Amino acid sequence: MQTLIRECKSGVPENVISAAKREKIDSEKLSRAIAAGRAVICANKRREHKLSAIGEGCSVKVNVNIGTSGARCDPALEIKKAQCALDEGADAIMDLSTGGDLEAIRRDILKLDTTVGTVPIYEAVRRAGSALDIDADLLFNVIRDHCRQGVDFLTLHCGVNLETLKALRADPRVMGVVSRGGAFHTAMMASTGEENPLYKEFDYLLEILAEDDVTISLGDGMRPGAMVDAAKRAKSVEYLNLGELAQRSLNAGVMRMIEGPGHIPVNQIAYNVRMIKEVSGYAPLYLLGPLVTDIIPGYDHVSGAIGGAIAALNGADFLCMVSPSEHLALPDIDDIREGTRVAKLAAHVGDTERMDDKWFETGEAAMAEARRDLDWEQQFSIAMYGEHAKKIHERDGDLETCSMCGDLCAIKIVRDSI
Repeated sequence: MQTLIRECKSGVPENVISAAKREKIDSEKLSRAIAAGRAVICANKRREHKLSAIGEGCSVKVNVNIGTSGARCDPALEIKKAQCALDEGADAIMDLSTGGDLEAIRRDILKLDTTVGTVPIYEAVRRAGSALDIDADLLFNVIRDHCRQGVDFLTLHCGVNLETLKALRADPRVMGVVSRGGAFHTAMMASTGEENPLYKEFDYLLEILAEDDVTISLGDGMRPGAMVDAAKRAKSVEYLNLGELAQRSLNAGVMRMIEGPGHIPVNQIAYNVRMIKEVSGYAPLYLLGPLVTDIIPGYDHVSGAIGGAIAALNGADFLCMVSPSEHLALPDIDDIREGTRVAKLAAHVGDTERMDDKWFETGEAAMAEARRDLDWEQQFSIAMYGEHAKKIHERDGDLETCSMCGDLCAIKIVRDSI
């Protein structure tokens, strides 16, 4: 099957040229990175949309999760949330729906002009009735349905296997398993004693994905969900599994990303990111957060942005937005807006390592000049979210300086003195 990896080994495909132009990078370099498994363009062959390149040489991208739940199911609201995320600069949308008509919800989300991901195990559980009633045929059928419907990347918890279950039991954690997908597979294995079918039949899974050139996002089912669990063994066992599966995916011509690493103290981020990148052959790294503290619910988006910026500076490629309602409730539109903006900030900070001096051309140098000149309109036009900044500045009237400094403005005093 002619997947993008295989096409890139013999030339530079049109969609690579298009994505490289958007990134302002050399298309041949991007093509080589894709062929080597160090970058991906998540794009199902059945669906056209705006392309985003993720990985080596590319800017840090942001994904936003939306989706219904069993407790709150309003599909129209989820579309509004997705559009809000895109308006705020998100590069991808992931549908995590677990309530309502899942196929219909996904169909509407796939109409958006963006990269779309899903987690098929959620729908498999709904079809089966419980995680313990899922069998391999059902799970693979759901995966095939998502591919044929046009989904671009799938989070699949293939690295959660009997070895990770053994590690979890030998080195127990306070929070156990916090990944829903990881929990479903763990429960299945604990109940039956049989291997995770996604790990056992991984080559068959790759054949399904290759048919539509769907990217596999190798899920971090054993990510720690609490700071106190960050050094427990199951996470590291899964890292090694994901490294093995990443190589097998590349050999099969299937693009892949790696997910991780969960809730970890700030001084462990660099080590974990570099370890994942090394064992996976420097596959693009996709992560939620990482969150760097557990004691600030309501501000977890800030905790996640701190972790995300540090992770991106050390090689992470794709940041999943954390909302203010993380761990508390299903996000509303305001949560999506705020979470997306903070994630975009983290991605921008992360780009300093990738862009070197070119990073200052993204508006940083121009903002310094606009502030020197007290040119407020220019500042608002450069700012990532200028309308928000303008509202804050204008709440004390139309002033030449900010209302904090007033006539004691340092910039104005020095400018008028020399």
